[in-house]
Amino acid sequence: MPITASQLRDNVCRILDEVIETGKPASIRYKGVILTIERPKQVTRLAKLKKRPGIFVGDVEDVIHIDWMEEWRREWGVSE
Repeated sequence: MPITASQLRDNVCRILDEVIETGKPASIRYKGVILTIERPKQVTRLAKLKKRPGIFVGDVEDVIHIDWMEEWRREWGVSE
């Protein structure tokens, strides 16, 4: 149920705190029009990242179980 503009004026800080704490919007009737005060939608930093195509094709398990020692030994000339 909307509150009046006078009620908003008398309790503006309490009403704004309530909107922040509960996330529920407050409706105000002013000159026959219903106005709404609400919190903006929270967007995480992760959601703001630009979507990019994947670079890995195949099974992730194959990457986990790769033995890199043989390649490392060849690269650095190390023998067992």
